[in-house]
Amino acid sequence: MPGPPHNPPADFDLILVGGGLQNGLIALSALHVAPACRIALIEADDRLGGNHTWCVHARDVPARSRAWFEPLIVQRWPAYDVRFPGFERTLDSAYAVLDSERFARVLSERFAQAPQCTLRLGCRAARIEAQSVELTNGERLHGRMVVDARGPDQQAYLGQCGYQKFVGLELEFARPHGLVRPLLMDARCAQLDGFRFFYLLPFAADRLLIEETRFSGSSTLDERAARAEIYRYAERYGAVQRCVREERGVLPMPWSTAALPQRGSAETALVAGYRGGFFHPATGYSLPAALRVAQIVGEQLAHEPLGPPWQRFLRHHRAQAGYALQLNRLLFSAFAETDMWGVLARFYHLPEALIERFYAMESSLTDRARIVLGRPPHGFSLLRAVSQRAGRTGKGAA
Repeated sequence: MPGPPHNPPADFDLILVGGGLQNGLIALSALHVAPACRIALIEADDRLGGNHTWCVHARDVPARSRAWFEPLIVQRWPAYDVRFPGFERTLDSAYAVLDSERFARVLSERFAQAPQCTLRLGCRAARIEAQSVELTNGERLHGRMVVDARGPDQQAYLGQCGYQKFVGLELEFARPHGLVRPLLMDARCAQLDGFRFFYLLPFAADRLLIEETRFSGSSTLDERAARAEIYRYAERYGAVQRCVREERGVLPMPWSTAALPQRGSAETALVAGYRGGFFHPATGYSLPAALRVAQIVGEQLAHEPLGPPWQRFLRHHRAQAGYALQLNRLLFSAFAETDMWGVLARFYHLPEALIERFYAMESSLTDRARIVLGRPPHGFSLLRAVSQRAGRTGKGAA
């Protein structure tokens, strides 16, 4: 008579596939809650974190996450600015930045302090299951829980999304540039290929990160042209001595409900991070959602990671993300590319607390109504929105 199915003993409490932001935060959270927990982190590249800058509004960081999250912060500011044609505003909302270098160092040091954990760089997963991961070298790891956070799938929302695409240069100036706080949006520039703006972070008196960003219907990124535009824009802050670092990205801004996180089950690995839909569809910010995922998994790992706290968070995130998907559909279908900037300018006229809640994905029903009701921004066309939707439906992409 056959016996019960054989379940091999778990080598680890947690197997994390992908060494980017989401899984790094999960590892730090879990080790903070339970320093003896056994974690395997698998990353295909030879370094953690890639080449990225992540930003967060201070309000987005849960109080109970701060002890393990604070060491990742490179710099913070008490306020930030936005600038549009005929309108500019300073928002007294604290803002902070993380970078890949600090992220990789803090995470590597934490793993070095935990001999029961293993960090596998330059290692790829060939097969991912609910409680095991098979590597391309044939090795198989077993764990109580597996999280797949290997970054965004660029093919996931084809025909059902716009794109946030950017090139960023960290520039060193010959003299102090004079910028004292972040400039999140400077849209006082030619509106080409969608909503176009410059994003600036003052890392030091003589150093600025300047990104040329576009919310566009096209995923094509002309890196050479973007670099030239950044250097031209940088002239207003002084003479550039050298470029310290460069980054680039093309992120989906979906309007399809396919972008909502799946509910998951005990029979599958948890798909998290950008790949799993845990990001803000209308802003591209991934850090607030990644923090909440990390906090819940870390706190519940010894109990039921996908139990009631997770289900409550998932319902909340799906509701907030679903609203953001509708905003994306409006932005990319109801406005011509040259008029999209007016939508963002109108948004930044709203109360500061509402703006903070929107970024944190904590918008109330009243907030949501206030964002969309009232006089539409210049360029709004219901006919355009309907025809755009009809065109997509005809192509089978609605």
